[in-house]
Amino acid sequence: MIVVADTSPLNYLILIGAVDVLAPLYTRVVVPQTVVAELRASRTPTVVRAWIAQPPVWMEIMPDPPLDGTMTALDPGERAAIALAVAIQVSRLLIDDFDGRAEAERRSLRVTGTLGVLAAAHRSGLLDFDAAAAQLSKTSFYLSPHLLATVRRLLAIP
Repeated sequence: MIVVADTSPLNYLILIGAVDVLAPLYTRVVVPQTVVAELRASRTPTVVRAWIAQPPVWMEIMPDPPLDGTMTALDPGERAAIALAVAIQVSRLLIDDFDGRAEAERRSLRVTGTLGVLAAAHRSGLLDFDAAAAQLSKTSFYLSPHLLATVRRLLAIP
């Protein structure tokens, strides 16, 4: 499965030390240049900037496609990720932002967020979901108790 990744899932997976689950979960992880620039921004955590300075071999960085003027309400990384996902006709888009997810779904893209990646990694035996969610809760990621309970129930975690 080929996926395009937006900034947020990469940022949070790096912060909790779980970014390497992407390689075994997906055949190819593609990232637009704008997302790379966001990961390199000075306001980005040092560990994230260090990671993107030496991107892994499983991540493919591609130029941003021409942007669609109808997505002006989204941030540049979200616009670039959605446009790239449409342009290369990927299987899935990794994105957390609610408005970005809604726009991607309007364009018939399947979406998965950071929690979805962690759930898939748990199902594949790559990590423990509860431990990863506990790490995630220590970041600025908004972790809704209701959503967390729903994912745990879907994973049959008591």
